[in-house]
Amino acid sequence: MARIKHIALTTKEPAKVAEFYKSAFGLKELRRSPNGAVFLTDGHINVAILNYKTDASPDVGAHGPNFDGIHHFGFEVDDLDEACQKLENANAQRLTAKDHVDATMAAGGHANFEMKWAGPDGVVIDISHTGWEGTH
Repeated sequence: MARIKHIALTTKEPAKVAEFYKSAFGLKELRRSPNGAVFLTDGHINVAILNYKTDASPDVGAHGPNFDGIHHFGFEVDDLDEACQKLENANAQRLTAKDHVDATMAAGGHANFEMKWAGPDGVVIDISHTGWEGTH
């Protein structure tokens, strides 16, 4: 069974929102990216607090680029190929090209490898067989 291990929020103020979740729920900060995104964890789930997406982003999702709130979520899967086949069988839309995935994996991948899909409502779904930082 796939496990939810990643939730991404979009906001105008990632640092301010991150401070809220750290103060209110005790989430631990993992890192900050140069673009202002903040990554938190509760030890089980990775929470990414992102800046707004642009129309050019492949994973802008059904809400558009200026959406505040939950933008996408991610499942850790045991077998990436099997998960892809199940998503294809369920008529999900692939947002990350297979050659991008293969190139990433050939280069050694990384701990936060993710492949993007969209469900029937356009909500973006990440899948990863390596998991996300701060999860186990």
